[in-house]
Amino acid sequence: MLTKVHIDLPRPRLKEIASTVRSQLESIDLALSTSPKIAVAVGSRGIANLSTIVRATIEQLKAQGAQPFIVPAMGSHGGATAEGQREVLDSYSINQTTMRCPVLSSMEVIELDLTGLPNPAFMDRHAYAADGIILINRIKPHTDFHGPYESGLIKMAVIGLGKEKQAFEMHRHGVYGLKELIPKTAERIFNIGKIKAGIGIIENAYDETAKIEVLPGSEIMQREPELLKEAYANMPRLPVDDIDILSVDLLGKDISGTGLDTNVIGRIRIPTEPEPSCPRIKAIWVSDLTSDSHGNATGMGLADVVTELFRSRVDFDATYTNIVTSGFLERAKFPIVAPSDRAAFELCHRSAGSIPMDELRVIRIRDTLHVNEPYVSDAILKEIKPQPNVSILGPAQEAFDQDGRSTPFEAVERDSVEPLLSKSKAGNHQRH
Repeated sequence: MLTKVHIDLPRPRLKEIASTVRSQLESIDLALSTSPKIAVAVGSRGIANLSTIVRATIEQLKAQGAQPFIVPAMGSHGGATAEGQREVLDSYSINQTTMRCPVLSSMEVIELDLTGLPNPAFMDRHAYAADGIILINRIKPHTDFHGPYESGLIKMAVIGLGKEKQAFEMHRHGVYGLKELIPKTAERIFNIGKIKAGIGIIENAYDETAKIEVLPGSEIMQREPELLKEAYANMPRLPVDDIDILSVDLLGKDISGTGLDTNVIGRIRIPTEPEPSCPRIKAIWVSDLTSDSHGNATGMGLADVVTELFRSRVDFDATYTNIVTSGFLERAKFPIVAPSDRAAFELCHRSAGSIPMDELRVIRIRDTLHVNEPYVSDAILKEIKPQPNVSILGPAQEAFDQDGRSTPFEAVERDSVEPLLSKSKAGNHQRH
């Protein structure tokens, strides 16, 4: 039996998106020449309010007398083609019509003269030819490693603008390339002075814009580590650190670049990188692969067991192409395949040890992007019940039907929320 609960996670939200971008951008001395051409670099990851942020940037640059245009800054994403990267931006409603400025997409790069680095450095030819560059990206924890610089403006300045050639150069060095060489290369790129500013975005645990900070290009290296700390404080988390079995309904590239967010499950599975200290999960099983993954099951090696349904959806060519590019082969190792959801659970129970059912610590989540309304076993419910940010969303129910399939993960209506504490918590249960 599992009980669905609601957990209030940190939810700072920025309401005035466009005006914040415009006012902060206006306050920065961009040292622009007369009617300069400015490349606005936009990436491939899903970011809340991205089109609004890009549009406000374009409008403000025009108001300051610039001639802005957009360049995709997404390394090898979009199939590593100019048209593919243009289509990625278009899927976010970022195109010439909506933004009222040109979108110049090309995989051609200029090699930068940065002597002293162990790697060559490249930059998109359109961006290089511009009078200045504005970076726009979300700052967030990386799924492969942890350090002062993870995923954000620094990475975009190097791999994003460097296209497929730069992505290959960095990934061929493994984690060392991502963790050590990207910051060293970024510092040299910023010293050129072409990157005038970076728009750093932090999101909350509900994938909403929590903060926007516009930074002068000369301050990005210094400021980004502090913004990364804020991003860590706002990331989604499981309600407890010690878990016997984590049941995940869906794994997918649309959920995380690693299928399962490594920061949520506490598994990285890269030989050179230490595993996170928490959460500590004995066994993970996955029921299905998202349709938007198009068969790419990158990250399945992070799980211990998958179902036959999951196996039937895997496109091995797509998965292996992605994994070979990253170089992190363990993430593509195939887990044990179980014939049903119930069988997958039973395999995990066996591997977790001889734990009585009433003591078993089980959490079921839809995916690693949505963890604030999980199903939990009685052992975990007893632990989290006293917490003021927890509410019960309904009575305990069977985990599986008579055919061994997981019961539907349907949402519970707001009216059925049962406060766990006698005091009112009205206003704390903001749903997403």
